[in-house]
Amino acid sequence: MPKTLNPLQLVADRWQPSARFVRRAALATVVMAVVIVVTGGAVRLTQSGLGCPTWPTCTEDSLTPTPAMGINGVIEFTNRMLTYVLCAVVGVAIVAARAHLPRRQGLTRLGWIQFWIIAANGIIGGITVLTGLNPYIVAAHFLASTALLTVAVVMWHRSHEGDEEPRDLVARPVRQLGWVLVATTALLIVAGTVVTGSGRHAGDAKKNVHRIPLDWHQITQLHVDFVFVVVGLTAALWFVLRAVGAPAVPRRRVAELFVVLMLQGVIGYVQYFNDSPEIVVGTHMFGSCLVWIAVLRVSLSLRTRGEAPALPAPAAEAATALAAAGR
Repeated sequence: MPKTLNPLQLVADRWQPSARFVRRAALATVVMAVVIVVTGGAVRLTQSGLGCPTWPTCTEDSLTPTPAMGINGVIEFTNRMLTYVLCAVVGVAIVAARAHLPRRQGLTRLGWIQFWIIAANGIIGGITVLTGLNPYIVAAHFLASTALLTVAVVMWHRSHEGDEEPRDLVARPVRQLGWVLVATTALLIVAGTVVTGSGRHAGDAKKNVHRIPLDWHQITQLHVDFVFVVVGLTAALWFVLRAVGAPAVPRRRVAELFVVLMLQGVIGYVQYFNDSPEIVVGTHMFGSCLVWIAVLRVSLSLRTRGEAPALPAPAAEAATALAAAGR
């Protein structure tokens, strides 16, 4: 009975990417996950949420925007097309992780999780358009993008370490404090989506878009309260790590998070006291991605899985031969 051909195995038989390439491919998925968040925000902030009034086509009769739709149609359609770029980047990361020797199934699995999140979020994005920018669906769309960013960051981090069972670098209570920091930051992000759903940037100026029936000033205050809690937890974790003599890397990650939080706080105050200008809101969305990345890196730095596996000797010789043959 003929052996079933596996395209990924065919690639792996002919190409063994370096560990550096795998790490860079994983980093590229993080970058693209941030790009898709920021460009999605640009769609809303330019009032282009319904630039393409239907889905999956742009209009009932056209796959692409028509000249009559103006710049709003171009902006919304461009954001849709970036999803395919994101899929391509994730695809490269999956293939690289699969072809790398020694095989690391955990990395490949994280790549496929990203792919399925993208597919699911594409459907959520379509529902967002078909429901006329329902704020609850818009919030779900953003949170799914945050989930994608989460998996991308984990894959990037895992590409730098081994596949041993996780081992804590600090005492369990300190590790738990790190998880509390992650959970509180997640609540901060959720509160931010409620601010967005009840705030002034509805996403389309031509239609009376439904908003979450809450006073956005009060929700913003709740959002700020979560910011203070996150900053307090960050400072507490830094002092605790110093007190217990934790390794340098976790302490550095916490310091990086604190700096990002301070910068994001400045942007947030400028946004609030200037009636949320579009460019500042977009910068704030970019900052929220950086905050989430920094928080995840803090948590991941509190444990280790050992060193990244080295390339086996026979595989190294094969890779060298392939490289020589390709010259």
